[in-house]
Amino acid sequence: MKGIDVSYHNGIIDWQAVVNAEIEFVIIRLGYGNRHLDTKFVDNVNGALDAGLKIGVYYYSYALDVEAAKGEAQFVQEILHENGINPELGIWFDMEDADGYKERNGMPDNQTITDMCSAFICELNNVGYCYVGIYASYWWLTNVIDTKQLADYVPYWNAQWGSKNDFPRARMWQFTDSLDINGQMFDGNEYFE
Repeated sequence: MKGIDVSYHNGIIDWQAVVNAEIEFVIIRLGYGNRHLDTKFVDNVNGALDAGLKIGVYYYSYALDVEAAKGEAQFVQEILHENGINPELGIWFDMEDADGYKERNGMPDNQTITDMCSAFICELNNVGYCYVGIYASYWWLTNVIDTKQLADYVPYWNAQWGSKNDFPRARMWQFTDSLDINGQMFDGNEYFE
């Protein structure tokens, strides 16, 4: 399946144009950091569902330790519960340092980052969400997060721009940040069924 991921950065989305571009799913940013809800989350969920698209959600982590990662998972659960949302294509823990926050605030070591991923997944598994995975770049998945320590059932979303996905355990692959849909740019993704 072909899809996109979206956040408030995408502004007002023309969902009919998305459907017309043969997009089948959307992964929507729920929020980030310490209880920050993406301001377009509910609008994006409603727009995508009204357009007949399958949805998943992601949460951009600013956690620096396991307790903070658990707190992020608890916030995700609260928002999904409050809004009656059960994302068909899962909940994804966005583990990266795209804006340098972790580097500026004491980058956790690889073991702590792996433990944070595990804590986020387990926290949501424990309240009934079975499909919880990790989003990261190919480099993070192979050099930072020790995926061998995580359960075999954990799905991965590999951000590796180009023509092929080199992470064989990936259920989803982000292959570009410049998918043009009717003049609006999106991250392009492929979901492997």
